[in-house]
Amino acid sequence: MRIQGSRVAILGGRTGLLGQALTKAFEQAGALAFPLSRQDCDVLDPMSVEQWLDKNDPDLLINATGYTQVDLAEDEPEKAFALNGSVPPLLATLAARRAIPFVHYSTDFVFNGWKQTPYTEYDEPNASSVYGISKADGERGLLKLGYKRTLIIRISWLFGPGRTNFVKKILGLADAHKKLNVVNDQIGSPSYAPDIAENSVKLLENDAVGLFHLANSGHTSWHGLANTAVNLANKNCTVSPVPSSAYPTKASRPAYSVLDLSKFTRTTGQTPRLWEEALKQYVLGDLGLGA
Repeated sequence: MRIQGSRVAILGGRTGLLGQALTKAFEQAGALAFPLSRQDCDVLDPMSVEQWLDKNDPDLLINATGYTQVDLAEDEPEKAFALNGSVPPLLATLAARRAIPFVHYSTDFVFNGWKQTPYTEYDEPNASSVYGISKADGERGLLKLGYKRTLIIRISWLFGPGRTNFVKKILGLADAHKKLNVVNDQIGSPSYAPDIAENSVKLLENDAVGLFHLANSGHTSWHGLANTAVNLANKNCTVSPVPSSAYPTKASRPAYSVLDLSKFTRTTGQTPRLWEEALKQYVLGDLGLGA
């Protein structure tokens, strides 16, 4: 797909962490981006989306919306399944009517985390939380619909500028406390939102369709991510590792959800940069912290 000069509708693009990064990345690639919020068109109201599409005639439709409150989803399954399960195939249907590509973002939480090697696109989803099950339901709906110009991108452990995220929360806590405890028995792939956005553009430029895993290279624990961020920011705070049992949560999290990125590399010829490099850019550059 030729990105330069294209008209790109980004649902969730006005306020979402990923959506804002996508808006910037597509603009930098020469596209005319339309960052949309619920006030522009409500994804839970297909007629609202269709009216916007009819009026603005985009060349590409991206869904960067979703229900992301992992623990709250256990108490609000209807809301989670509406946004994460029902909406994606409805949006893809609207894209199919216009014969334009459709991009949807999913999550590492579709896996239960019992594996000990990176998850590939060929591993079957087996989520153990309402959030993960609802996201897997959205994937299944898209695959069942079978629209050939659909691109599903699974991401994980998202952080970046524009919205509160795990790293920003940790750095705020490090200002208020001399010691923090962070779990070290959940292992995953941190994802810097601007990198995810730029690499999404690369996938589209290579006419990618189907299912892809995308994150920064490497893996770590939540403790490793937090400790590295605190050190980069020169905070006077000690980050100690603790087991997940020290902080019980309503929803279960995968103990291991590292994503295999080799399909992305084969398709684009590029390897995502290390999460440590991306984190350094976020902490020192975006947040302006550290030395």
